[in-house]
Amino acid sequence: MAMGGGDEVLEGPRTWRLETVVVGYDGTGPSEWALRRAIQLARVFDAQIVVADVAVPVELQGTPGAFGYPPFYADMPEGGVSTNQVLWEQHRSRIEALFRQSDIRHEFSGLIGEPVAEIVDVAEQYRADLIVVGTREPGFLERVLGGSVSQGVARRAQCDVLVVHPPEG
Repeated sequence: MAMGGGDEVLEGPRTWRLETVVVGYDGTGPSEWALRRAIQLARVFDAQIVVADVAVPVELQGTPGAFGYPPFYADMPEGGVSTNQVLWEQHRSRIEALFRQSDIRHEFSGLIGEPVAEIVDVAEQYRADLIVVGTREPGFLERVLGGSVSQGVARRAQCDVLVVHPPEG
């Protein structure tokens, strides 16, 4: 492609490849649309998918924390099984059902923490070429407090980020 009448060719320092895709997943409709889009891309590029399923820590009620901050408890016992484990098993079952229809290489990473940081960390650990996240219309608090997970991931990621919008209706 010539620019400004010259014979310059626009080329990046390397050819972009899509080998590893990280998908932020939380079991919601928007995250499922993101996973479906990632599967489509992985099929075309013969890429691997890493599903980053992040559970947000649940605040303990009525328990004082250090320095005035409330403590967080990530595993809430429920019949001897942690709530996060039950949630991840449900998500993993749904995710496996989606992958069963494809021959896409994939891994599941169940994490506890702040979603933006955890998704970006997984992408860095796997040296991902792309992060795919879903989005929805942010509520009042998200707009006031600084945005959504998809916005946070797009700001902090060291690789490209695809934000998938669910279909209308």
